[in-house]
Amino acid sequence: MKNVKSLILFGTTALMCCTLAACGETSSSSEGDSNSGSSEFVMPTTVEGKVAYAATLSRNELYKLAIEELDGKTMNCVGNSSRGKTAKEYFLAYLQGKKYNESTKAYEVDETIRAEFPDYKEDFTGAITWSQPKNNMIFAQIDADVRSSNHTLSMTLIQDGNQIQSKMLDTGFLLNYIPQEWAGDEASNGHPFALQSLNKVFEFNNLGTKTFKNVWDFVEEGNAPMFMGVDSEPVGKNFLYMLTNEHYSNIMKNAYDVYAATAGHEDFTATINDMATVAAELGLTATNAKYSLAWIKNWVEQYNEQTDDGPICTNLVKTSSVDQSGLLVYSKLRSVTETAESSKNNITVAAYQDDYVGVGGFMYKHYLQVLKTSPFPYASCAFIHFMTTTQDGFSAWGKDIGGYCSNPSANKDHSTDGAADKNNGVEVPAINDRGYDWWADQAETGGQMVIEDPTYCAQVNFAIGMWIDGLRA
Repeated sequence: MKNVKSLILFGTTALMCCTLAACGETSSSSEGDSNSGSSEFVMPTTVEGKVAYAATLSRNELYKLAIEELDGKTMNCVGNSSRGKTAKEYFLAYLQGKKYNESTKAYEVDETIRAEFPDYKEDFTGAITWSQPKNNMIFAQIDADVRSSNHTLSMTLIQDGNQIQSKMLDTGFLLNYIPQEWAGDEASNGHPFALQSLNKVFEFNNLGTKTFKNVWDFVEEGNAPMFMGVDSEPVGKNFLYMLTNEHYSNIMKNAYDVYAATAGHEDFTATINDMATVAAELGLTATNAKYSLAWIKNWVEQYNEQTDDGPICTNLVKTSSVDQSGLLVYSKLRSVTETAESSKNNITVAAYQDDYVGVGGFMYKHYLQVLKTSPFPYASCAFIHFMTTTQDGFSAWGKDIGGYCSNPSANKDHSTDGAADKNNGVEVPAINDRGYDWWADQAETGGQMVIEDPTYCAQVNFAIGMWIDGLRA
């Protein structure tokens, strides 16, 4: 479908350009040409036109334009991930026909790159800056740049599907670009175009006696799972929004049925019945929305708010954190240093238990977009292309568990990261990442992750958002 759309787009662009040429706006033939009545293709001049044209180009064609556009200049980018700083250095090196050598810690000539991209420019002097706004200010920064008379930002790596939809896409501030060589699923990751999906998973300290075999165990009385506040990181609120749609509310209902048949369970029946009225008031149409609302109510009222996932992980792996639990970014486990007081093996990933029932956490995305006022649209598209079509381009993120490129061929296998021979002779099951396909699998044998849908989040944001805010007030 992507290629078909690209061909249609290319044909439309060419037709428009040919029409302009025929009207005398550009020279289309030389004197004595036997085809003097034909027209030449005219390169697009608008940002939107250039982004559309870029979608029809191969890697080499696009990168050549990027070099011409950026050489001797500086492109400014903004993103929610600091790893963009590493990715942009790899990209600039690629345009020079070089690659980073982990052994020498230097960028060196790479003959493989030079063979696949013969138009490299070794003396290329283009530069890219990468900034990471704090406190969710990225939307205000992009908004201000687009509205200004002096545009400085070119492209962005951005998260929070709800705000992206309502503030960036519905307004037309961001433009979508899908690379020709990208081999991902357009239906799930093409609109808006995603760099990667990231996991936040339910984990618990396994040194105590508490068991967490069901998603409803986390909201039992006395449990206070560690979680970043929904206002400090809005993707957490998107997770709660998504629970109320038809699909995930059915999973929550089925999980409750299993939970309610378990000895010693807590009775949530009264709360579930109360939420039937709330669901109607909020305009929710999902048959089992009351189950999700009951879970959300208990979760929001009980979670132990933290400022970041890093501290959550640091606390959860301690021997002193017996019976504690949390919902946090899976990749944080990578940074745990093994000591007498802290260990990755003090953690169990809830969904990895064979008898676990219910959602295993939630999956949000990093999206790559070009600003409608981008000073460097070709370089922006080329950078996006690099990050999503090669392992080198995605390696800044792909080196760790819990992050999955939208292009499967760019992913690295982490299914044996917990093997003893990689961990000083000790097995570490928690970091044997089962991969995107397993986590995204909605069957009971899969991870049943709640996957962010920008359109749905934007639709229910106002009503459910205010209700959630009231629970924590």
